[in-house]
This record gives sequence, C-alpha cells and structure tokens, in this order.
Amino acid sequence: MIKIGVVYGGISTEHDVSEMSAKSVIENLDNEKYEIHNIYINKYGKWFEDDKQIDNLLWNLKELDVVFPVLHGKGGEDGTIQGLLEMMKIPYVGCGVLASSVGMDKVYSKIIFEKAKIPQAPYVYIKKVEEDYIIINENFEEEEFDIDKITEQLKFPIFVKPSNSGSSVGVKKATNIEELKKAIQYAGQYDTKILVEQGIDSIEVECAILDGEEVIASTVGEILPAEEFYSFDAKYNMPESKTLIPANITEEQIKEIRQLAIKAFKAIDGKGLSRVDFFVEKGTNKIYINEINTMPGFTKISMYPKLFEAVGISYSELLDRLIENAVNNK
Repeated sequence: MIKIGVVYGGISTEHDVSEMSAKSVIENLDNEKYEIHNIYINKYGKWFEDDKQIDNLLWNLKELDVVFPVLHGKGGEDGTIQGLLEMMKIPYVGCGVLASSVGMDKVYSKIIFEKAKIPQAPYVYIKKVEEDYIIINENFEEEEFDIDKITEQLKFPIFVKPSNSGSSVGVKKATNIEELKKAIQYAGQYDTKILVEQGIDSIEVECAILDGEEVIASTVGEILPAEEFYSFDAKYNMPESKTLIPANITEEQIKEIRQLAIKAFKAIDGKGLSRVDFFVEKGTNKIYINEINTMPGFTKISMYPKLFEAVGISYSELLDRLIENAVNNK
C-alpha cells in the first residue's frame, strides 16, 4: 500500500480553495491502494496531521512514499514546497521548482510565452517600491511611473493583476484612469509586482494537461462566468457561473488550443499536470494565452478533473495516474 501525504491549506490567500480541493482529492483516492495521511498547514504556517501539530516535520515527511501538495498560491504552488521535497528526495505530484515558480509568476511566465511565440495580450509590468511605483520596460530598465505611459500602450478596458496570486485574487478591471489607479493600488496590497494587461473582448477557455509517458491535452472547456470576468466570487461563490465542455468553438480552434497548451507546458519545463487558460477573441477568433496553473483547482466542480472526465478519464483514475507518474519519476 502506498503511503501518500495529501498536503493542503497553506499560508496563501487561496487557503480555503486548497481545503476544498484536498477534500475532493481525499474522497476520490482508493483506500485499498493508498494509506492516506491528511497533512494540514494552517494560515500561520504550522503543520498538523489528524489535528495534532507535527513536531518533527522532516521525519513525518520521510515516512511517506509520495506527497500530493494540493496547495494553491504562495508557499505551495510557487516552488517552495517543491524545493523542500526535492531536498528530501520525496516524490511528489506536480511540477518541479522551476515550472512552479515561473507558472505562479504572471510576469515571468509572459516573458517565457513571448519567447516561445505564444500569442498573448499586450501588457505593462509595474513594480511597487515601498509606497511608490515604477515601470519596468521591455529591456528591464526602470522608468518613472506615469499613468499616461500605460494608457498610451494599452486600451481600456484594462485588467490589473498581482503577479503572484491565483484564483483571481487581487484582480480588478479598469475602464478609465481613476479605476486604473485604484486597481493598481489594490493589486499592490497582494504583491510588489503587478501586471497591467490589455483587456480582450473574448470567451475564456481552459485546457488540462497530464504528463506521463507523453504529454496529453484534454478537450477544451468554456467558462460562462456569472460576473463580467471570472473573478474569485464568480469561481467559488456564484452557482450561476457555468462551464461548457467542450467549448462552443470550432474543432480547428480546439486543436490549436490543445497544441498551444502543450507548448506552454513544455516551455516552462512542466511536469505532472497543469491547466492552461486562453482567450478566444470575439470577431477575430484569435487565440491568446492567459496563464498557466501548475496546481489547478481539484474540487468536483473544478475544470481540470471535469475536462479529463469528458475524455473518459475518471477523477479517481486521474489521481492514480498523477500519483503513479510522481512515483515513477522520482
């Protein structure tokens, strides 16, 4: 029997999402195959197993055959726990240190996608220094912050996002200068690096990736958000938000998105799994990458397991494959 540690919770703003994902994972693991260890990290970074605080974390982890870090955001999806497990030579599900850290950072993933020639929306990179802001230009030179420089490069609507945050936490849509200023200040509460991105009138679609003997892409799913865009509330608190699988796009577009998703996954040196999100522009049908999620949501309503269920891989089988790949690639 394989001893698996399902690690969840964590110090990020996505703590509660992680708990929901882990609950679904644990419920769908085969008890006859796995000895399941529930390992919870509270919001202050303390580790527990079965409600008892872990005194010797390294010893506890070394007792496991494999770890499934069902963690989203900082401290879990950004390469930190992956580095810990690498140092201890413990197999784990998901991307390695490099892919996790790059995938978590929206600015640096955009730089890699640009190098890979994957189409994406125009953007401006801003950095917060104490209470001030500076613009980092395409040559990585620092420029004085000027809101007019942003609006000269980008057209409204504009989306402002913390570079290291998931589940749309800290994201705001701006339709004028005043909203843009407030959105930048709001994003600055979550990260010192801020992505300011051209809005695209589009439908939002997602594609799941599973890495094994070969990298495979699922079909493509479409997001039908209850709000203007797929905000945190629209994702988790509004039952009106729906998903459509497969997406209401052409077979040619589905094929192109699947190819681009695999390309993006390989570009960041991905391993295990990811979900890659895209925009399909209305009118032109042009496809733009939005972002890559190296540890996507795993609730029963999350797009990642639903996309593979749509192509004949059940939730439990998907977990088996992910764990088997982690153990075989240790």
